[in-house]
Amino acid sequence: MTSLRERLRAALKPAMKARDRDAVSALRSALAAIDNAEAVDVGDAKAGALEDSPVGLGAAEARRRDLTAVEIEAIVRREVDERRVAATEYDRLGATDRRDRLTAEADALVALL
Repeated sequence: MTSLRERLRAALKPAMKARDRDAVSALRSALAAIDNAEAVDVGDAKAGALEDSPVGLGAAEARRRDLTAVEIEAIVRREVDERRVAATEYDRLGATDRRDRLTAEADALVALL
């Protein structure tokens, strides 16, 4: 079985070819949210003396966090929930075009869960 991230990436290319703006937007946003969650915590970085700095190509690189499948699914579900809440608010305000777009984005993500 393929991971959720792989399914999101695999769905992006056909969505782009089909010019499905809503799906492309949702997929890119979800993938970016996953990438951001893997970023190294800034609190781990410590400044020090220049002579104590690591030397060489990649010596100062930090390993990104490894997310579990459950964490990745939680991120995508949060993306869906944010879109649904915003769509409800746009519906309340009478902005049906924006509501429809956010609903379509949420549906595109739910289809891959």
